[in-house]
Amino acid sequence: MKRNIQNSLLFVGMISLAAACKMKKTVVTAPPVGKTEVVADKKADNLRLLTSNDLTFHTLSLKGKANLDVNGSANNVGMTIRMEKDKVIWMSATSILGEVARVLITPDSIKVRNNFQSVYLQKPFSYMHTSTNNQVDFKVLQAIFSGNTVEKFMTLKSDLDLENGIWVVKGRQEYLSYQLLFNTLLKVAETNLNDVNSGQALKVVYGDYQKVSEGLFPSSMKLSSMSGTKKINLNLDFSKIECNVPVEFPFSVPKKYEVIN
Repeated sequence: MKRNIQNSLLFVGMISLAAACKMKKTVVTAPPVGKTEVVADKKADNLRLLTSNDLTFHTLSLKGKANLDVNGSANNVGMTIRMEKDKVIWMSATSILGEVARVLITPDSIKVRNNFQSVYLQKPFSYMHTSTNNQVDFKVLQAIFSGNTVEKFMTLKSDLDLENGIWVVKGRQEYLSYQLLFNTLLKVAETNLNDVNSGQALKVVYGDYQKVSEGLFPSSMKLSSMSGTKKINLNLDFSKIECNVPVEFPFSVPKKYEVIN
């Protein structure tokens, strides 16, 4: 029983991330396929072209609704995600009964508080690798929740192709195969991570992009995770996006909570 709770908490920890800039409701229209400006036959320049469209931020504050489906059992929750770049990803999930869980992730650790079951998990970040490939680090999670490219994949070692007018970055690092698909806005449309040896996979599909300050941010994202026989789908629809605003990451554990080892 404790092991099942522990695995559920781990998944929540994995996916449950100056002037203010708020999301506008106007969708940025992607140009037709074939109209993208590219630098022909220059791989390094084309990679820089793609990464130049990443959203630049110091902090992010996201609010919206989420639908979480674990092996066919679905629940709707409110979701708040806050980030300080390269330092902290903080999440809070709420239902009509109150806060369900709170998560604090740093490059070194993960803390998860389950309020409904009064249990608490604190582990080194490497503990996530019991359910995902060891190439998935803090910066990978940060990129996923910000709609940005994954820095470690945007190198000359990766394959870069223009397929039917769409850029595709793909390759392999140890046992992890990765593929990033871009739209004609030169923003990430889909991220795929697969570890065939361990039967683990993560797919992230981004919805329409909207203008946020001087960059673009997805108005929604769908995450699908598989680890063995366990299948999890998380659909996030953001109602408020702010960047470079003051954020806090409150996290405390009542004494009555049981520690899950």
